Amino acid sequence: MKTLMKGNEAICEAAIRAGCTAFFGYPITPQNEVPEYMSLHMPKSGGVFVQAESEVAAINMCYGAAAAGVRVMTSSSSPGIALKQEGISYMAGALLPCVIVNVSRGGPGLGGILPSQGDYFQCTRGGGNGDYFLPVYAPFSIQEASDLMTKAFDTADRYRTPVMVLADGMLGQMMEPVELLEEKPKLHDKPWAANGNSGKREKNMITSLDLDGAVLEQMNVKRFDTYKEIIEKEVMVDNRVKEGDEVAIVAYGIPARIVLNAIDELAESGIKAGLVRPITVWPYPYDVFQNLPQSVKHILVCELSMGQMVDDVKIGVAGKYPVHFYGRCGGMIFEPEEISGKVKEILGR
Repeated sequence: MKTLMKGNEAICEAAIRAGCTAFFGYPITPQNEVPEYMSLHMPKSGGVFVQAESEVAAINMCYGAAAAGVRVMTSSSSPGIALKQEGISYMAGALLPCVIVNVSRGGPGLGGILPSQGDYFQCTRGGGNGDYFLPVYAPFSIQEASDLMTKAFDTADRYRTPVMVLADGMLGQMMEPVELLEEKPKLHDKPWAANGNSGKREKNMITSLDLDGAVLEQMNVKRFDTYKEIIEKEVMVDNRVKEGDEVAIVAYGIPARIVLNAIDELAESGIKAGLVRPITVWPYPYDVFQNLPQSVKHILVCELSMGQMVDDVKIGVAGKYPVHFYGRCGGMIFEPEEISGKVKEILGR
């Protein structure tokens, strides 16, 4: 049965049903419904909700809870995620699973409270210090956001890594029917956790620190072996480009839905275009650009930013096609007519 829910609230309910038992956060628009919902519903499900004194405190609380072996989550919006970066880096270095929700807004700095995709580099390049990445999921509907929350917790536990769900203010605030997960999640054993040993096993030590350069190097190499496995197994992409399409339009998140409307408008003008929608923006689906139909002559990247994902598209294209860009920023949302107009300009029609 489907329930009409706001995006932020559906994300929360999906997290609870995925086995999240601890939430630590701090208010910031446009994700305020997340801590509000969690404050009401976490105690009902036997979980713990804490409104921390800051974003910095919240992510470090996540470190402690994750080290104890529980499924833990935090959320924020762009400037708040920036404040969490040190803690995220610590968790990545200490191999601690956690789900971080970013309901992104315009920037840089405090920016504004309207939707944006200007956090792409921050999320996909490891915004803190050191060598690390986070698996990052970018839903384009409330249903997909709900489904990906379950996958995010599973990925975090399986690979012992923080995982980010990158939404935006539009998805967080809009309402759609959503079918929520009913079955209980299968939880992973965590023999590494620092949750008391009762004298039955060796004590566990969880840290990202080692002053021996050779040991720290091996810690990094081992972590990147894990990233290699994630790249091999966890890439997700929605490729709707068909033979006959002249332009492949690349977009992620909510803007991909606007692109789909533009593609319909183009079809009415006799112009064929298709959508490539990365669902994981890290690891990025680079290979999709080497296997497009022969009819494709151009790539158009559409983002609510000044151009960030376009860099990853250029890496995947590797010079095979000309890559064009169209973006809006500051919370401004492009219309389907803007995208279809850009395609016509590219094709000279």
